[in-house]
Amino acid sequence: MLLSLQGSSLTNPPAILALADGTVFVGNSIGALGNTVGEVVFNTAMSGYQEILTDPSYCQQLVTLTYPHIGNYGVSHEDVESEKVYAAGLIIKDLPLLASNFRSSMPLSDYLAREGTVAIANIDTRQLTRHLRNKGAQNGCIMALAEGELVSQSHIDKAIALAKAAPNMAGLDLAKVVSVGKSYEWTQTEWKLGSGYGVQTAPRFHVVAYDYGVKKNILRMLAERGARITVVPAQTPADEVLKFKPDGVFLSNGPGDPEPCDYAITAARELIASGIPTFGICLGHQIMALAAGVKTFKMQQSHHGANHPVKDLTNDDEFGGRVSITSQNHGFAISADSLPDADVEITHLNLNDRTVAGLRHKSLPLFSVQYHPEASPGPHDADYLFEQFVDLMRTSRQQPVASETY
Repeated sequence: MLLSLQGSSLTNPPAILALADGTVFVGNSIGALGNTVGEVVFNTAMSGYQEILTDPSYCQQLVTLTYPHIGNYGVSHEDVESEKVYAAGLIIKDLPLLASNFRSSMPLSDYLAREGTVAIANIDTRQLTRHLRNKGAQNGCIMALAEGELVSQSHIDKAIALAKAAPNMAGLDLAKVVSVGKSYEWTQTEWKLGSGYGVQTAPRFHVVAYDYGVKKNILRMLAERGARITVVPAQTPADEVLKFKPDGVFLSNGPGDPEPCDYAITAARELIASGIPTFGICLGHQIMALAAGVKTFKMQQSHHGANHPVKDLTNDDEFGGRVSITSQNHGFAISADSLPDADVEITHLNLNDRTVAGLRHKSLPLFSVQYHPEASPGPHDADYLFEQFVDLMRTSRQQPVASETY
């Protein structure tokens, strides 16, 4: 058993992070009291902790942030990617005493407590990250004790037992868990300094977006480019989508294992057959691949961060051969070995581990990427993917180029 006591003598109540393999870290609670379990992963981004916490793709995951100072710019109500915190818990090295940001509305610790999110600070996140890199992602438990309580062996034993009992991410269908309950319209556009978020008032295309755990900024970037968006629940049948007569369909990001999402795979297969322009991101990319006959697998080292280099392998436009710095958040990937039997081809490659980062159909107007172009780590490296989707819709409906306004 590895026991880290770094920082546990500070004034905040004590907290325990226990991994399923018996590894234990002791630090301090900076959020809600209680216990939480999930798959422990690490994210290498230096900023964006609020977006990470509210990204539904982190459902049932305990997120370790490798950057040491988290919370130094507070929390803003404008920076959420959904209506609540979806991450099962937060693990950080240091929570600064002061937050400096003119947009901040509250400290991170207050936000975590308000959202009921259990979190731990003052542990050696470098040591934890090295352990996860060597052993792979595994389940864990954060136990936040009450004021005045002391960490005991019984607390540690209970935390380890809870970590071991947590459900495995492989085989877990979480898309229908985080999805919206009923359809709704989305019109909000991208944020601009001095004016905030805009509103789509003159749409040129109608996009139906499947919500497997969709991030708000994806919808904003689609709306910014002229789309009127109808968001539908994850389990919506294809025939219900086609009744909208949309110009395009978007398959969103989301958490969990794609293979159990048989309802989504079936709908995607029918939409592919219809020939409607389709764009998928992250889980949507995996759903589209499975619908096309490609297989997926659970990764030993999942990808979470804002600095993953991806190469565009296409050579038919100005972006062929381009390397983009991308934001990624996935624990499953496409099996390249299964591609020869499918009607899709690889368009993007992750340069860190050579995993598949993008696909497109060989004859139909649909494509997908494993990363998050809306997260803007570059900051605009991958914006062109949204333009490609618009081009597919325009070509499909013979929309004139002169009508472009974005």
